[in-house]
Amino acid sequence: MIELIPAIDIIDGKCVRLTKGDYATKKEYGDPVSMAKEFEQQGFRRLHVVDLDGAKSRHVVNDATLRAITQATGMTVDFGGGVKTEDDLKKAYEAGATLVTAGSIAVTNPELYLEWLRKYGADHLILGADVRNGKVSINGWLEDSDVELTEFLTRYMQAGTRNVLCTEISRDGMLQGTAIDLYRRVMAAHPACHLIASGGVSCMEDILELEKAGIPAVVFGKAIYEGRIDLKELIKKYPQTC
Repeated sequence: MIELIPAIDIIDGKCVRLTKGDYATKKEYGDPVSMAKEFEQQGFRRLHVVDLDGAKSRHVVNDATLRAITQATGMTVDFGGGVKTEDDLKKAYEAGATLVTAGSIAVTNPELYLEWLRKYGADHLILGADVRNGKVSINGWLEDSDVELTEFLTRYMQAGTRNVLCTEISRDGMLQGTAIDLYRRVMAAHPACHLIASGGVSCMEDILELEKAGIPAVVFGKAIYEGRIDLKELIKKYPQTC
């Protein structure tokens, strides 16, 4: 059964959503801790937290909010945004994150990512693969690299990476459906990958399509905040376990 992972993106300590990663499109949705507690009460067991201030500043900023979320809930929390150094990584783990996403650093400093993979293990690290026009974007999607997604994934899967968070940036926040063909290609090339699809979920049918395609997990946020998905019905159809 597909793993459902609601998202909380944070700017200035508030829960927000962007469209296509554009900070100018910011829309606020209240207190992140209250939102996390509500997700847990609904029956979710996993949470995706993104420090958008951190992604832009290139260092972890909202670790206090992360800590408040992990202390207020019993959810498994994965965290990303601004993780560029060992201190950033430790800060996230110390604030209660079970898994940390490293994306930009895997592009700009491959040896450091591989060191983290060896030191912390594949179960505690997520490879962030944010994609635009087939290439990996970095630093909160503000910069495009020359690294092709295919070679990026192959390199790190061969090195032992298991968890991959793949976001099709052009779909993010658009509520127009997921990049299902992209995810199918990733799974065909890397069957052992625990792929977390992200971007574009607009309704329950999008999630059903991902499950039918054999995608292990999905992150979604705007469809929740805009009332496009009935969470009670979703959890009833896809009950989550610890």
